[in-house]
Amino acid sequence: MLLETIARARAEREQSLLQRRCRVALTPCAPHQTFAAANPVDPPRDLLSFCSNDYLGLAAHPAVAEAMAEGARLWGAGSGSSHLVGGHGLAHARLEERLAQWLAPHIPEARALFFGTGYMANLAVLATLGTADATVLCEKLNHASLIDGARLSRARLRVFPHLGYDRLETLLSGCDTPLKLIVTDSVFSMDGDLADLPRLLDLAERHDAWIVVDDAHGFGVLGAAGRGALAHFGLRSRRLIYMGTLGKAAGVAGAFVCAHADIVDHLVNAARTYIYTTAAPPAVAHALQASLDLIEGAEGDARRARLRALAAQVQTEVGAIAASAGWELPLRDSVIQPLIVGDNGAALALAAALEVEGLRVPAIRPPTVPEGTARLRISLSAAHTTHDVDRLVAALARAAAAERAS
Repeated sequence: MLLETIARARAEREQSLLQRRCRVALTPCAPHQTFAAANPVDPPRDLLSFCSNDYLGLAAHPAVAEAMAEGARLWGAGSGSSHLVGGHGLAHARLEERLAQWLAPHIPEARALFFGTGYMANLAVLATLGTADATVLCEKLNHASLIDGARLSRARLRVFPHLGYDRLETLLSGCDTPLKLIVTDSVFSMDGDLADLPRLLDLAERHDAWIVVDDAHGFGVLGAAGRGALAHFGLRSRRLIYMGTLGKAAGVAGAFVCAHADIVDHLVNAARTYIYTTAAPPAVAHALQASLDLIEGAEGDARRARLRALAAQVQTEVGAIAASAGWELPLRDSVIQPLIVGDNGAALALAAALEVEGLRVPAIRPPTVPEGTARLRISLSAAHTTHDVDRLVAALARAAAAERAS
């Protein structure tokens, strides 16, 4: 019965053009990568990719790679146990101390807690703090990990529309639970727009609520020295519970939660995704120190400036093509540029046309995005060049011309 059910589900996905398959990368993360062909009999292909979250181009940076190797020489390949049993090493402790110092200007009495993944961090925060006497107020376009964390909690769940802060205020006004948690992405991963964190903090203060901010796509990119969305907006409050991802702009792996020390201590003692799992390899924490050095230094500033220039180029040049082709490129000053095509088949066809020309920009389809908004998510990296974007623009122009001619 199980296999028959799975077969039916697969057939339905195939019918709706929603079946997905992994592509195997044969070279390190970089804009120019070699991938195994989708058909095993075909040779590998060298592709120019616009699909990575390696926003600062640090994933294969020599200093970060060397720090990872040094960490393995110092601390071995694995941690050996969970944090509380014996796997919490000096490398983990030093990383947490540094991250807390980074966020201290924005969160009073800050303490940081390192997790193996951002998914685990978000589940920890929401499933632990979302008690039976709490209400979780969740942004409609939040990442799946926030949604799953809210569902796993014992709290009441209320969803407000994307950037729908008037509706959120109405929900807060009618909320009678002792604890209220406003939950939002800072940069929305499929749309590239920013939450209005100052307004959310104002609402939290007026309604005695707390804010959980997932800064997965802001950490390293936004704010002075790349310190994220809180720095970008100049916020400071003990009501802020912050999650930053370390496998995107930071180029390595893992994530962290930073909040008032009492909240973090509670997570250490009650968060199941922290307690009941082996700690991440200490070499990862060691490598992240090198990544943070780059992010906050002159090289990080230069890379963020390059990202802004590339985003402006995409907005100007791809935007003109989109208007002529009936696509939509929303106005975004962001590393994430969503080229909305609409139909699943049309998005897949556009992605396939680009791959024929040697570019990898996968189609994003439901349920990741709403029905009728399938898109190419153009992700920029500081490792891209203006020539790389020129190639993307030229390929999109040819695809648009072919579509108009058909």
